[in-house]
Amino acid sequence: MNDKKEIRREVRRRIGALSTEEKSRAAEHIFSDIESMESFRSAHNIALFAAMNDEVPTAIALERWPQLGKHVVVPRVEGDIMRFYDYSPERMQTGAFGIEEPMGDEEFAAGDIDLIIVPARAFTLRGERLGRGGGFYDKYMSLPAFRATKIGIAFSCQIFDNLPCDKHDILVDSVVYR
Repeated sequence: MNDKKEIRREVRRRIGALSTEEKSRAAEHIFSDIESMESFRSAHNIALFAAMNDEVPTAIALERWPQLGKHVVVPRVEGDIMRFYDYSPERMQTGAFGIEEPMGDEEFAAGDIDLIIVPARAFTLRGERLGRGGGFYDKYMSLPAFRATKIGIAFSCQIFDNLPCDKHDILVDSVVYR
C-alpha cells in the first residue's frame, strides 16, 4: 500500500473495528508509557490535542497532566494555520473540523513548548507520519522557534513498515503505540 488515500482509508477501517474499551485501554497504556519517558518528566509545557473519534483518546492526559504539574496547551486551526493556546476544560468549544478547540486570546509561543504529542493517520517506527492531508503539524513543527521533542501516538493498527513521505514532512522523534 503506497497511495496516501488508500492508507488513510485502510486506517479508518482498522480503527473503526476497535471497541471503545480497546481504545480507552490503549490510551491508558500509551499515556503511562509517555509519562515514564525522560522527555515527559523534564517537560514543563506540553502541546497535546483534543482527539477526534478515530484518534487515540486524549481526555485522560488532558485531565491528568495538569494535575502532574504540566502546563498543557492545545491547538486551534485558524484558516490554514494552527496555533496553540492554554488548555482549560471550561474554555473549549467546537471549532474547525468538529474538533474541540481552546477559546483563548493569547497564543502560546512555539519556542516555549518542550514536548508535543502528534496525531497522524499512520506512522512508521522510524518516525515517518502520514497525517490527514492538511499539513497543519508539518507547518507548525517547521516554525524557526519550534524546538520541542516530538512524540507520535497511535493504535497498533496505525503502524506501517513504510509510508509515502514528501520532503516537507516532519518526522517525530518517537512513536508510542498500543
